[in-house]
Amino acid sequence: MINPQIRIGHGYDLHRLVEGRKLILGGIDIPHTKGLLGHSDADCVIHALADSIFGALALPDIGHYFADTDPANKDLDSNIILLKSKQECIRAGYEIANIDLTIVAQKPKIGPYIKKMKQKLAASLSISEACVGIKATTNETLGPVGREEAIACFAVILLEKSRVG
Repeated sequence: MINPQIRIGHGYDLHRLVEGRKLILGGIDIPHTKGLLGHSDADCVIHALADSIFGALALPDIGHYFADTDPANKDLDSNIILLKSKQECIRAGYEIANIDLTIVAQKPKIGPYIKKMKQKLAASLSISEACVGIKATTNETLGPVGREEAIACFAVILLEKSRVG
């Protein structure tokens, strides 16, 4: 059986912005007039990140573990999803080497919240903040993100064979 020393995963998620919901990105509550619509708290940053971990491990996506048809997952804190992906990573004998995230949002401006997101994600995954890269960009007013109808996130992760065990 092949068990590579490193594995790379990619994740992507997008959620529609709606009134009447909190905006949670990277586990941080961001003041805004709209929030993301979803069965859980709809944190597209954590969803993309968790899917990148599952993908690197050649496992099914978030929907396999947290179906949107399951009432138990209604308004679920996405950090629970992230912790499940971390658990699967450890179970498979890997550790997170680094994360690179790109958040795509026309509004609100994400820059002021990046440091808090890095702190939150690093703590949740038990890694150094130096291993968490987060960038933010707009969609130059194009498409649903550019029209302020949605927020998206791209995630890339590098896993290394665990040195412990």
